[in-house]
Formats: sequence, C-alpha cells, structure tokens
Amino acid sequence: MQFIEYFQNISLARYLYALVVVLGVLVASKIFQFLVLRHFKRLAERTKTDIDDLFIEILKKVRPPFYFFLAVYFGLKVLEIVAWLDKILTSILIAWVIYLAILAFQSVIDYIIKKKAKEDKTTESAFQLLGKILKGVLWGIGLLFILSNLGVNITSLVAGLGIGGIAVAFALQNILEDLFSSFAIYFDKPFRVGDYIIVGQHKGAVEKIGIKTTRLRSVHGEEVVISNRALTNAEIQNFGRVKERRALFKIGVIYETPQEKLEKIPEIIQKIIEEKEMTRFDRVHFVEYGDFSLNFEISFYVETSDYKTFLDIQQKILFKIREEFQKQGIEFAYPTQTVYLKKL
Repeated sequence: MQFIEYFQNISLARYLYALVVVLGVLVASKIFQFLVLRHFKRLAERTKTDIDDLFIEILKKVRPPFYFFLAVYFGLKVLEIVAWLDKILTSILIAWVIYLAILAFQSVIDYIIKKKAKEDKTTESAFQLLGKILKGVLWGIGLLFILSNLGVNITSLVAGLGIGGIAVAFALQNILEDLFSSFAIYFDKPFRVGDYIIVGQHKGAVEKIGIKTTRLRSVHGEEVVISNRALTNAEIQNFGRVKERRALFKIGVIYETPQEKLEKIPEIIQKIIEEKEMTRFDRVHFVEYGDFSLNFEISFYVETSDYKTFLDIQQKILFKIREEFQKQGIEFAYPTQTVYLKKL
C-alpha cells in the first residue's frame, strides 16, 4: 500500500516530465541508431577494410528492448522512486550493460581469430581454443562484476577460484605446455604447413599444426605425430625455406687420360651446367689422385626448393656429361688393380 501511495503522491507535472524523458530517450536512441548505422554502412561500402563491418555488428547487438528499458529507467529516475526499486533497476541496467560489453568483446575476439586464420592456417585450432578461453574469462569477470554490484563479497570467491585455477593448471601442465608451444611455433614460425622438415630421426612434410601435436607425412607415406613441446626444444632442419638446392659430387677418369683432355674437363662440365635452365654454376676442380682415378669435384645450384625438380635437372646434367665424355673419348674410371709379375 505504501508503494501505491507513493506513486499517488507524485504530481501530474512530474509524470509528464518523466514521460517526456522516456519519449526523448527513445527518439534519441532511434536517431542515433539510424544515423550511425547508416553512416557506417555507407562507409563500409566505400572502404576495403572490414573493421567498420565489425563496428556495425557490435551496434546491432544493442536491441530495441535495451533502449526501451533505458528510457523507462531514466523516466523513473525523474520520479525519484523508492530506494529499493531504484537499486533493483540499477542492478538490472548494470548487468545488461556488462552483457552487451561481453558480446562486443566476443565479436572482437572472433574478428581477430578469423583474420589470423585467413593469414595463416598454421595454428588456427590453437587460436580457436584461445578464443574460447578468453570468452570464458570474460563471462567469469562479468559475473564477478554483477555479484559485486549486488553486494556479494567476492573476495573469498576470487581466492577460491585462484586456488582452483592453480590445481587445474597443475593437472593440465603438459597440455598447457603443448598449447603454449603451439603459440611459440606460430609467433616464431620455424616452419609452416607444407614445409618439409627433419626433426631428429623424423622427417616429412608438415600437414597440420594442432594444439597439442604437429603431424608430418613422411616420404614413405606414414603419418608422424610429434608433440609441440618436443618440437620447440629440438633442432629443426626446414627445407621448405630453401630457395635453391646445391649439387655436389665427384667423377673420376682413368689415369691414362691425356693432359689436354684433363684440362678440358672443367670447361666441358661448366658449359653443360650453364646451358641448363634454373641452374647456377659454382665450380669444377681437379681435386685429387685417387686409388684408381683422377677425381674432379663439381658444384652447382638448382634454383628450386622442390626436391624432385632438383633431381630431374641433376639427372639431365649427369646424362649430358656422360654423353660429352663419350664424344671426347674421355673414359670414366672404375675400380681396377694392375698386378706386375717379375721373373726371378
């Protein structure tokens, strides 16, 4: 009865003033929504960036019921309502604002994850998990704010959550190490999906970098699974970053090869290499007297990271060297022994 009597004692002028405030807030919110959304939609159509699209998405999350409640709230403020009702309405408003703020931050998190996934698929799953963790933290913080506003003593609750968090961290220690290792792989980028790497005794093309493990496809076809923690602590040979591959080998000719032909061998090989596409000549030298051959060392580069292409080009050069040596009458050496017999 006292509550009803309180509203009966309010003057008509104050009711009219409150009604004007309610209508004013509603009209202002409509104008704000119309002008701002219209402006940003036009801006989004003219710009290539999608940040304005994110801002529009956040604004659209503020629905008409919120504006209506906001208008009623300010209208009742004008009427100077009783303290307990004012406290309830203020708590609802704060909780609603926190809810909208969390939705806005979630949109930002989703935007960042989506953008990172487009840039690099390497650790998409790790970022998705991180996004879920951040969203969970946001909801937890929001709940604590609401409880604090309601007068609940959250100090003991926060302390309990802290102890529980430490216990969970110890229980999930290995998983968390692998998770942070996946982020270390993302930021340091020692390899990417598709790179051919060698890690200890394991080697293969990187197929997937997950939250806990990285999967390789070996040359024999089997899948090799390595923990991210082991990868960050190991030495990695990454052939995916190779811009060119080096060929280094020796050939031997027989000791009976005439001097003038020996001196022509570097020139012959250099010409063969330089005539091939995607090759860069390095050197050819007579390097040693072998047990049964005169040995030349050849070095050149093939401008490709693909191992098969490298082998194809090297094979053509080796065939061509054999062909030219046959034309020049230069014989390759093979293991032989000459036995001299002496009569006594």
